[in-house]
Amino acid sequence: MRAIRLLLLPAVLVLAWWAISGSSFYLPGPAAVARAFADTWFSERLVDDVLPSAGRLLAGYAVAGLLGVGLGVPIGLSRRLRATLEPVLEFFRAIPPPVLVPLIMLLVGIDTPMKVLVIVSGCLWPILLNTVEGVRALDEVLADTCRMYGVRGVSRMRRFVLRGASPQIMTGLRQALSIGIILMVISEMFASSSGLGFTIVLFQRGFQIAEMWSGILLLGLLGFGLSLLFRRLERWVLSWYYGTGAARA
Repeated sequence: MRAIRLLLLPAVLVLAWWAISGSSFYLPGPAAVARAFADTWFSERLVDDVLPSAGRLLAGYAVAGLLGVGLGVPIGLSRRLRATLEPVLEFFRAIPPPVLVPLIMLLVGIDTPMKVLVIVSGCLWPILLNTVEGVRALDEVLADTCRMYGVRGVSRMRRFVLRGASPQIMTGLRQALSIGIILMVISEMFASSSGLGFTIVLFQRGFQIAEMWSGILLLGLLGFGLSLLFRRLERWVLSWYYGTGAARA
């Protein structure tokens, strides 16, 4: 029954797509896109375009995660540091990451470091700000208990600070994942010769419409697969928060 509920809406959407397809050259049917998907992505493009894009996405996401948590914890713990840095952080957070692409291209070139840095520039902020808020919201009673029992240093950081802030940190990581996919595509549309974003634009310029739609479909599947993996990771990391029953779900 659960499988039927999960598949019902996708089936309805595919049927609606099939019903309205064919009315325009730019809207091929599901069968044409499925054939283009198999021909395009189960080929050398998997190695030349998909894997490099996924690698850049994961690299930028990992760097943003380390920076966001590493900077967010001390900022959240120090009221003075937070008051000093908050205006600057809010200023840089308000800058749309795509606007930084030309600047990053000038500073680091057009190769892989540029694309990774663009992803980092957008993924950093939700992780950083959620980490700060998670650390700020730590229970004062538990903090006093740690002091009374002599829980200090690395043990306090691991068992109290990071564990207590982990629900907010995971929220930031979840938000950053979708931003990272968007920026991965945007970064590959600028002065690139490989990647999913470059290939989709190439298909659009060559009027290979079914192939273009297959690339969009692949991006959706990639995002869906990564969200499922992240949900599993989140349930494992926060098993203490959700409870044992939710951890097994």
